[in-house]
Amino acid sequence: MSLEKTNQSWGGRFSEPVDAFVARFTASVDFDRRLYRHDIMGSIAHASMLASVGVLTDAERDSIVQGLETIQAEIEAGQFEWRVELEDVHMNIEARLTDRIGVTGKKLHTGRSRNDQVATDIRLWLRDEIDLILSEITRLQRGLLEVAEREAATIMPGFTHLQTAQPVTFGHHLMAWFEMLSRDHERLVDCRKRTNRLPLGSAALAGTTYPIDREITCALLGFEAVGGNSLDSVSDRDFAIEFCAAASVAMMHLSRFSEELVLWTSAQFQFIDLPDRFCTGSSIMPQKKNPDVPELVRGKSGRVFGALVGLLTLMKGQPLAYNKDNQEDKEPLFDAADTLRDSLRAFADMVPAIKPRPQAMREAALRGFSTATDLADYLVRKGLPFRDCHEIVGHAVKYGVESGKDLAEMNLEELRRFSDKIDQDVFEVLTLEGSVNARDHIGGTAPAQVQAAVIRGQALLAARSA
Repeated sequence: MSLEKTNQSWGGRFSEPVDAFVARFTASVDFDRRLYRHDIMGSIAHASMLASVGVLTDAERDSIVQGLETIQAEIEAGQFEWRVELEDVHMNIEARLTDRIGVTGKKLHTGRSRNDQVATDIRLWLRDEIDLILSEITRLQRGLLEVAEREAATIMPGFTHLQTAQPVTFGHHLMAWFEMLSRDHERLVDCRKRTNRLPLGSAALAGTTYPIDREITCALLGFEAVGGNSLDSVSDRDFAIEFCAAASVAMMHLSRFSEELVLWTSAQFQFIDLPDRFCTGSSIMPQKKNPDVPELVRGKSGRVFGALVGLLTLMKGQPLAYNKDNQEDKEPLFDAADTLRDSLRAFADMVPAIKPRPQAMREAALRGFSTATDLADYLVRKGLPFRDCHEIVGHAVKYGVESGKDLAEMNLEELRRFSDKIDQDVFEVLTLEGSVNARDHIGGTAPAQVQAAVIRGQALLAARSA
């Protein structure tokens, strides 16, 4: 049976062609074609290395490189014909290269396998994706700094259990999200280090008999290190799992942020307004303005969590080395990266356009006895044990609930019912401004500390770009 009726890369062993359905079922070209640029990049580096060690002539290398560059141009111009029977991006490109430059194209695969080739392609692709995602995190953080600096003294209620707890500032609240994103950035930078290791040269699983120089390929592709074990290099997908884990944490953060934006835009809160371009209306209720971007990001977090679980499940039962199971690594990885990047982009566009409603925030902070802890701290400074102060303030709050008065609305005579330690100076701590200004330490909500945190954040972003 002729080779053309099976597959150019492995057909010699087989006596009949693959069933048409099986060919479609096992093919990956419909989704792994997005690796074309990185596949060509890896092939050019491999050809250059082979020429350096004398396996290819300089003329053969030049012919391969020119052919690959032409193929990349064809793909980007939409003129490339992707063929399912060739299974994947690698064989589609190699077959086209052979069509263009003849037998020299068949020499490109010397000293490598599709196993180390695909492992290299995915790492190159993910490295670039991480860089794009890191830039979007930085852009979102820059937007948070802008709003936090502007709203450093804007008072809002802080919550625990979604109950009014203590007054904070809107700027301080936004800087909490800045901190979360900083950790996300750190995790992805760390993940990138382990992603940036070269598998190429491991061949199918055991290495190759050709006199390759993996350090040359490593330098040409900008990897930080060469994979130290060929079995591990072709079968390792830890880097993809680690990325999805870091992406899941980042999406969890964005989902929490989304939940607050959804609450804050509601008629029940009215803390902020989102520009119309980030919202949609209702087909039946003309008054509706729905915060669709935060809602969608909140929902998309599940896709990324699913990708993480899917990859863990994919890998947990695999013996060394490469198995066909690993073809299933790409779609969840691609989707997780796309989802995180797009979600960050949406937030980076939206956050600087958030319009706070300071009066609504202030009115909410005045409800719920948010300065109760300040009264307890005041009594501690008067010499009483904190537990006694806690009980005293509890009685005062109970009275406030019954009388419909906040602590700051009670007169001195009313407050002294609960302790004769209370004097006129108590009203300095019962105001919202007094409460937030009193928390004047690193990490506190005092406006001066928010401004200091913004300055530290600006320095952090500047250091990243240095």
